[in-house]
Amino acid sequence: MAQDLRNLFEEEQKQSQLKMSEGHEVRFLKKLDEALPQQQTIKKRFSMLQIAASIVILIGLAFGTYKLFNQPQSIENTVVSNDDPAKEEQLKSLGDISPDLKKVEDYYLANINLELSKVKQTPENKELFDGYVVRLAELNQEYKRLSVELTNNGPNELTVSALIDNLKLRLNLLYRLKEQLHDLNASDEVINQG
Repeated sequence: MAQDLRNLFEEEQKQSQLKMSEGHEVRFLKKLDEALPQQQTIKKRFSMLQIAASIVILIGLAFGTYKLFNQPQSIENTVVSNDDPAKEEQLKSLGDISPDLKKVEDYYLANINLELSKVKQTPENKELFDGYVVRLAELNQEYKRLSVELTNNGPNELTVSALIDNLKLRLNLLYRLKEQLHDLNASDEVINQG
């Protein structure tokens, strides 16, 4: 009774002489043609949505660029400033948590200010410089938001890590700016000599 199924199927295929009915291929192609146009209209709608989304993104970028270039930039007030000393005193900082964290915070703030003082702005690098200033301002605002969170919720590992990471990111951003300015000056010198 135990037969090999493979042998059984091979024998049945040999014995069976079934063929497709006449016109089967034509009917199949007709049904296929009827189904395909429906898929194409879906693709057209999806394509139109992609175009609309691209236009919305371009409008948003244009508006953001307009806002960026129409606001006055002051590097001293945007990077590590203390706008209102009375308000800043109310916020807790890393130094309020522990002396070790105060050393870390002071180290990063001192290095940020040092690197910032080394950066020389010229008309040739103004656009690059302004882009970094905007990013540094965003990071400074995020640092203030995290300080408010630290004051309101008390110290926790996530907030302290986020504050330290923010300081690291600002310092790394300044290192990257210095490197790009150096590369820009080097390429300008090569062009002027050539």
